[in-house]
Amino acid sequence: MCTGVRFADAAGNLYFGRNLDWCESYGEGVVITPRGASIPTQFLGSLSPEHACVGMGIVVGGVPCYFDCANEAGLAIAGLNFPGYAQFAEAPEKGAVNVAAYEFPLWVAASFSTVAEVRKALKDVVIVAKAPSEGYGVAQLHWLVGDGKESIVIECQADGMHVYDDGLDVLTNQPPFPWHTENVRNYMHIETAHPEPVAWTRDTLRAFGSGAGMIGFPGGYDPASRFVRAAFLNAHYPAEEGEAANVTRLFRTLEGASMCKGGAQMADGRFEYTMFSDGYSAATKTYYWCTYDEPARQSVCLDDYDLNGAELIRVAA
Repeated sequence: MCTGVRFADAAGNLYFGRNLDWCESYGEGVVITPRGASIPTQFLGSLSPEHACVGMGIVVGGVPCYFDCANEAGLAIAGLNFPGYAQFAEAPEKGAVNVAAYEFPLWVAASFSTVAEVRKALKDVVIVAKAPSEGYGVAQLHWLVGDGKESIVIECQADGMHVYDDGLDVLTNQPPFPWHTENVRNYMHIETAHPEPVAWTRDTLRAFGSGAGMIGFPGGYDPASRFVRAAFLNAHYPAEEGEAANVTRLFRTLEGASMCKGGAQMADGRFEYTMFSDGYSAATKTYYWCTYDEPARQSVCLDDYDLNGAELIRVAA
């Protein structure tokens, strides 16, 4: 599963984060890719990052396979599960910029500064169904990409790549993004304000307590319900000032769409849950994360490391 959120502070600094919902770890950890690294790719030769990146992922054959990552320029990307819909090219196409699916987050974050640059570059891109090595599958994903001004959703399906402007600045899972934007309209009546008393015949009806305007708000763990919750909370959270308050906003918004063990049982009997939440503040170039078992946030600041180095930096496992 998974949920992604983007917003900006009053100065236009990006805050971008995600929940990763699943049932088992892949040995992921926080990895920094410095500018001096030379990353082997399937079709593009060696990738030399223009921007240093930090994010959560695994390293396979010297390649950081990021679940999500952000760069020092203030651009971030997260891959979210999209089963039953995601379909990538089976082979590279002549004349195109061919990027293996597992390379895509790194390619975006290492190469571009803004969503506008990514949107323009995608016109020539083919995402290829190539795994990082034997023993790994091709993850069925779509992606949320954001900067301090906007976000887009990238979905590859049987009829090709679709790039959508994301005016809600959130993403969950299947169905495709346009379906979610239609479904949100079913909840336009939800209010944060306390309902005023109303007269019915000879009686006056009064709300039980605060939050009554949100009666009917979806509470399930399914992607549609989480999308609505994340979109509503992201849209209505009061503006904050400063790093600490905005990081709290990000994680509390993600918490509103998180999954607890015991609620979403899979066919094999295991429960899906929010294994970790993470986020990036472009204001301080700091990456934050917490796990299901260790909810206290940890953090790493890009400025504390040699970003001109050649070796990947594994910060935490």
